[in-house]
Order: sequence, then structure tokens, then C-alpha cells
Amino acid sequence: MSHPAPQDHAQTPPDVDVEAKAGSGADRTGKAEARDGLRERLVRTGVALVDAEGAQALTLREIARRAGVSHGAPRRWFPTHLDLLSAIAREGFAELAARVAEADREAEGTDAGPRARIEALARVYLGYAADRRGMYELMFRHDLLESGRLGLRGTSLPLFVRLTALVAELRPGTDAVSAAGALWANLHGLAQLRHWGSLPLATGSDDPAPLVRAALDAHLGPAEPTR
Repeated sequence: MSHPAPQDHAQTPPDVDVEAKAGSGADRTGKAEARDGLRERLVRTGVALVDAEGAQALTLREIARRAGVSHGAPRRWFPTHLDLLSAIAREGFAELAARVAEADREAEGTDAGPRARIEALARVYLGYAADRRGMYELMFRHDLLESGRLGLRGTSLPLFVRLTALVAELRPGTDAVSAAGALWANLHGLAQLRHWGSLPLATGSDDPAPLVRAALDAHLGPAEPTR
């Protein structure tokens, strides 16, 4: 990403002083709404930026510039860079969770068992990785994110818990957490190799479906034969 030129900073609007905008006679509710509005604008700007240019573009200065505030303004709502990155990643986890929930709802109207649901979850996961590449890369960099203060664990872990529950249902008596973790790592590798172009180069196909089924066989055992 090309960094903003000096004139970009010169043209950046002055810091948005929420208290001043609210007016000296504004009530506390109005001030809170103004603060929340700018906070959400910063997050939305970050989401758009990560989609367009990837996680490496998410500097405080660039998000502030695109949001139309001074580079110091985000620190009023996000004390650290990691806090803002985490708030952006939280939006990605919410969307991925919604996609998984939709797949579950669709399966409820069928006789789909746990293996079919795991396969559907895997397709959703890989589809999200392909559709929202920059967000996907940010979401799973927990080494870069602040997971505690903003409740990011509570947003990200339910997806893994869901996968673990399906594995336990499919293979009772096994170490479902380890099996789910190994399967997730396999899916993550598929997503990365597919994005880098290594997967189609090696296999001659960009279709992940056969590899997903092979991964499920490897980690969960062969599928029951259909009757």
C-alpha cells in the first residue's frame, strides 16, 4: 500500500471534537450518541480498508485519514492500535457466525447428520476465506489482537465450539477438541494454499470440495456408505 503523501495529511480535516459538536447545552445522551457514531465510523472505515487493501493497511493514521479525522482521534475510543484491530475483526467474526448459522438453519429442514453439517461448515469457512480475504487474515491473527477487553474470545470461540460439538456427535468417545483442532488447521491450510495459488498448481484444480472430503475422512474417519 502506498502511504499517504504529506499533502494528504495537510488536507485531513481537523480532529472531530465530539464534545464540541454536541454543544455545551447538549445532554449526555446526545454526546454519547455522537461518540458512538464516530466510533462506528472508524470501525466501518477499517472494515472497508481491510477488504480493499488487506490487514497490513490497517494503520491508525490511515484509518483516521479515511474516516476524516485527525490521526490522534481514534485513541479517544481505542486506546491502542490492537483495540481498533480487534473491533474490526469482531465484525468479521459476526459475519462468519451468521453464515454458519444460516447453513445450520438450512440443514434443519433436511436429514443432514453431523458429518454433512461439518462439511457444510467447512464450505462456509472456505467460502468466507475466499470472499473476504483481508478480513479473514486479520481475524485469525490472535497474536495481533486484544482478545480480552473487547470480548473477542466470546465472538470467535463459538465457531470452534460448534465444530467440536459436531465432531463429538459424529465420533462419541473420541477427543473431539483435538480432532476439531486438527480439522480446523487442515481447513485453514486449504484456504491459505488456495489463495496463494499453490493448491491449484499442485492438484490441477481450484475446487476444494474433494480435498474437504479427504480432510474429513482423515480426521473423522470414512463417511458411512449411503444406502
